[in-house]
Amino acid sequence: MTSLLREWEDHLALARRRSPHTVRAYVASAARLLEAVSLPSWQTVAALDVAALRAQLARRRADGLGNNSAARELSALKAFIAFAREQTGSEAQPPRMRGPRVKKGIPRPLTPDEAVNLAAAMTEGGRAEWIGARDRAVLLLLYGAGLRIAEALSLTGADLPLGDVLTVTGKGGKQRAVPVLPLVRDAVADYAAKAPFPAEAKEPLFRGARGGALGQGAVQQAVARARSALGLPPSATPHALRHSFATHLLGAGADLRSLQELLGHASLGSTQIYTKVDAATLLDTYRHAHPRA
Repeated sequence: MTSLLREWEDHLALARRRSPHTVRAYVASAARLLEAVSLPSWQTVAALDVAALRAQLARRRADGLGNNSAARELSALKAFIAFAREQTGSEAQPPRMRGPRVKKGIPRPLTPDEAVNLAAAMTEGGRAEWIGARDRAVLLLLYGAGLRIAEALSLTGADLPLGDVLTVTGKGGKQRAVPVLPLVRDAVADYAAKAPFPAEAKEPLFRGARGGALGQGAVQQAVARARSALGLPPSATPHALRHSFATHLLGAGADLRSLQELLGHASLGSTQIYTKVDAATLLDTYRHAHPRA
């Protein structure tokens, strides 16, 4: 069982170049399936059918799994069985089973003022000055350049000084070029000047209080404190700033293809959700402003 999981993990991380989070989730799903399989091997996994998938999902449902998690679990299991069939040379197609319906929620962006105020609030709270400058720089990279939080935290000292364009490595190891506003460049330069740690080429640019790589949890906690001080809703998260970046660009006239490139989406379908966000914003404005609404 251990060797099967190790091969599956290597395939996901090296061949498919999945994110660490996806690799962990898919390996965990495979491990749960193998625990329910008698004498686990590539042959036994490859022989699993729709009935076996239904039984596994039923067990997970009994543990309280919701629709979103069940859909992800099914996707992971189907991919695992497909990989097993590749390993055994089987030409059979993976089990065809439709997952639960998942309602895609519309991201809730911040207003431009809220986004800027949230970033500014990171410098307050009685913490060390360089830590406030660090958190402000990270948030401005999310809102000003549309980076994912993991992408911002993956920057190293070699990326300094930031120029007009920054090359970012996103999901699946895909690179893209994103423009960097002067405000963002200045914020990152300010942090680098105040940080007590040297910005070495191969070391993380953003450091924690003890000098290690800054984790996403620390940024999320800092944002939670700032939004509480500003009276913003719980939806005002670091990732909401990326949503705000996309929504505000679309509202200003950016086309979907350009937005897709800036966000690093693999498919246009992932970007099209922002058309719904913009429509929702317009409708909300109409309802609050139109005398007949």
